[in-house]
Amino acid sequence: MPDYHDDLRLAHVLADAADAATMDRFKALDLKVETKPDMTPVSEADKAAEELIRGHLHRARPRDAILGEEYGVEGTGPRRWVIDPIDGTKNYVRGVPVWATLISLMEAGDEGFRPVVGVVSAPALNRRWWAAKGAGAFTGRSLTSASRMQVSKVGRIADASFAFSSLSGWEEQGRLDGLLDLTRACWRTRGYGDFWPYMMVAEGSVDLCAEPELSLWDMAAPAIVVQEAGGRYTSLDGEDGPGGGNAAASNGLLHDELLGYLNQRC
Repeated sequence: MPDYHDDLRLAHVLADAADAATMDRFKALDLKVETKPDMTPVSEADKAAEELIRGHLHRARPRDAILGEEYGVEGTGPRRWVIDPIDGTKNYVRGVPVWATLISLMEAGDEGFRPVVGVVSAPALNRRWWAAKGAGAFTGRSLTSASRMQVSKVGRIADASFAFSSLSGWEEQGRLDGLLDLTRACWRTRGYGDFWPYMMVAEGSVDLCAEPELSLWDMAAPAIVVQEAGGRYTSLDGEDGPGGGNAAASNGLLHDELLGYLNQRC
């Protein structure tokens, strides 16, 4: 199996640079925010962080392609860095500390592009999570100061903690009734949203989470972290990996039931 240690170290360097840039503008009274054509916000910090990461990659990995939320695709080839400079921009612009920079390396294979490295860095929470293919998932302050993560062993929906984002997307897809049935069946539900519930699945503090509509840059890094922690990450249709346009993540033991609830009335 290939060794991705150097790529993981680079991803941490990229995250360090992004953290410094985003924290510098977090809660700034003069932060500039625009509305994109899809009606989602983008701040000057989003753009600056992605530009910074792209600049580092141009120097360190000039042959690799880059896909970022703010500036699209650049380059071609079997290796592609996927970047969300600020996942949770709405939180960021309102001063809510639940946001993160997501950095992933994806490699082409027989089943298309798959993430092989992922770093999720949430500096306002003072948290970071990461994984590399075949090397496990970790959380901590650095590569040398980290704890290995493992998903929970909860085996009954009635004992499970489930996290989701907003209700609107589920209703638009005709999945709201199934979602509500799932919340009634679970022990506990919370609407954490964005990257955080996937990291809690990887840590074992949440057992299930799902979102009805996502982009690749939202999912690539969380997907490998969940998978390397022993969990499952699929689309709502059960397709493994982050390529399905939506996501369901679990400790693995409850995954089929999770998908069953979310698809039962479609």
